[in-house]
Amino acid sequence: MDFELSEENRIFREAIREFAQREIAPLVEEAEATATYPKQLFRKMGEQGFLCPRFPIEIGGGGGDKITECIMVEEVNYVCAGVASGIVGHTGLATYPLYVHGSDELKENYLYPAARGEKIGAFGLSEPDVGSDAAAIRTRAVRDGDSYILNGTKMFITNGPICDYVVVCAYTDPSKRGAGINLFVVDKGTPGFVVSRKLEKLGNHCSETGELVFEDCRVPASHMIGGKEGGGFEQIASTLLSGRITYGARATGTAQAIYDLTVEYAKQRVQFGKPIVKHQFIRFRLAEVAMLVDIMRQYTWRVAWLFDQGKKVRKESSMAKLFATEMVQKIAGDCIQIFGGYGYMKEYPIERHFRDARLYTVTEGTSEVQRMVIAKECGF
Repeated sequence: MDFELSEENRIFREAIREFAQREIAPLVEEAEATATYPKQLFRKMGEQGFLCPRFPIEIGGGGGDKITECIMVEEVNYVCAGVASGIVGHTGLATYPLYVHGSDELKENYLYPAARGEKIGAFGLSEPDVGSDAAAIRTRAVRDGDSYILNGTKMFITNGPICDYVVVCAYTDPSKRGAGINLFVVDKGTPGFVVSRKLEKLGNHCSETGELVFEDCRVPASHMIGGKEGGGFEQIASTLLSGRITYGARATGTAQAIYDLTVEYAKQRVQFGKPIVKHQFIRFRLAEVAMLVDIMRQYTWRVAWLFDQGKKVRKESSMAKLFATEMVQKIAGDCIQIFGGYGYMKEYPIERHFRDARLYTVTEGTSEVQRMVIAKECGF
């Protein structure tokens, strides 16, 4: 087994790292302070093939693989998790079902512009009373001639306030739990579709998150992903499986940023007559963090590689998300302790990373759900 990145992936990593430092980093402070997403990044990343890096070049993607996507996600998260959240919601959730299951018409009108950054997508699954149990959604789509009428509410939707379209999960046949779900593409501005409110969050401030309401919202039947009633639950499952690998990369990028900031601080901070990095306890703690970050990255890449080979990775993808997102909680806590009082102050970016990381064990499948999946795949 080759544990080295390909030459293409090494070149890509340098390119996206330079882009993130040049184009994203200068925007972070204002974006976080105003809780406003810098939407111009979608088009800029699309022009470079960074936005959807594993889609084919001919449709506006980067022509890479899942490892390529993980590299992009890690490097953007290293700079700002809030910016990365908008990108991940667009790249992983709002475009993947279209790429795998969408009709030629939907691909032409939504996927291709989204890959180029000309349209911003969102994914509407969670509801005010429905989170981990995706099959319990209440949003309904009723056939009416050549259209479907959507009614329901979606909650915690990344990119909801800024999207040009949203992929909405709804029941066409509520008598069939899970199996009766379908996915629909709904345009911004469609009568009956409103963003009822923009949500304020603990972290990931510049990632715009909203509550979406659909009241007698008429959607063309041609906007159903898959072209026939049923099958949406499987589309959701495959989308979330890929996203769990991505979250391994999200956590790794944040963990690497925290580690680098802490090492730099520990070399400069003097206590008891010497830099605190010279104290054995600090050195040992940082050594452990370095080890954990490397394990997070290598395991995420391994699962991404298996995914690219077409292997069944339901268990491994949940392991990648569970391990990486749980470990970044420990890393953030340990490192903010090294900063002491300064780590609690907003003038140091570690405070932002600490808040941002807390989201990772909750979204796209909680840690408890990942344990359920792993246990089931292990046969118990």
